[in-house]
Amino acid sequence: MSQVLQRQFKDIDYELSSRIDARSFLAQQPLGVFESSSEQGRPLLTLRVAETQEDYNSAAALVNRRFGWRGYGNDHKLPTNGTHTTFIAIQNDMVIGTITLSVDDQHGLALDNEFRSEIDSFRSAPGAKVCELTKFAFEADVPDQHNLAILFHTVFLYGFNAHECTDLFIGVNPRHRRFYQAMLGFMPIGDLKTNSVVNAPAQLMWLNVSEIRASIERHREGARSRSLYSLFLSPSEEQMVLSNLNLPLRSLAHNTATPFSNSGI
Repeated sequence: MSQVLQRQFKDIDYELSSRIDARSFLAQQPLGVFESSSEQGRPLLTLRVAETQEDYNSAAALVNRRFGWRGYGNDHKLPTNGTHTTFIAIQNDMVIGTITLSVDDQHGLALDNEFRSEIDSFRSAPGAKVCELTKFAFEADVPDQHNLAILFHTVFLYGFNAHECTDLFIGVNPRHRRFYQAMLGFMPIGDLKTNSVVNAPAQLMWLNVSEIRASIERHREGARSRSLYSLFLSPSEEQMVLSNLNLPLRSLAHNTATPFSNSGI
């Protein structure tokens, strides 16, 4: 990995602090709960959907602590309605990571505040269902690509199979743009704007959900890259996660009705 990309990894607050074995998910956990076995004496890590007020309070406290440290404010609230699903990563009984998936409805997405016209161009495609990743924070500054791969793969599985998401967006500080392009294949859309919530520059990034599946399959067939897709779950592990979420594995037709095209990684 280049020194530039290593620095970008360290500059992102989205990494889990201990390496876990992606091949050790436990089957038949309670709904929304996934666990990894510890590796080389490192603590057990649990990834699950936030359900209780305590879960949300802990996730919000983490977001405000990490966002506040970066100068993005420390009074952020996590939405709890049916169009938002918050995932939490737990270690030693503490929430050390969180990310929220937001699904489009009549009220739109948070990113519409700055990027309505850009996202509307995707909404207008037949059969489109736009979604966004938001409130993304982790305690650790040390990157762990296996943990990131498991987290993103799980969110993808949930977003597509539970909500039929076709287009995934995230707003990032421009210094993190290279990370999302290189590691997950996100594509920058439009010009930089100011995110009014955190009062910082923001770049809209987009990923065609069908390209996520295509990238997964390419790497399962032997494609080599430094992206997170090389570390995504196997078919049996995928099915294990879906079983824990009580979700079927939906087939995915390539979505060509979009104004842009991912090249895939």
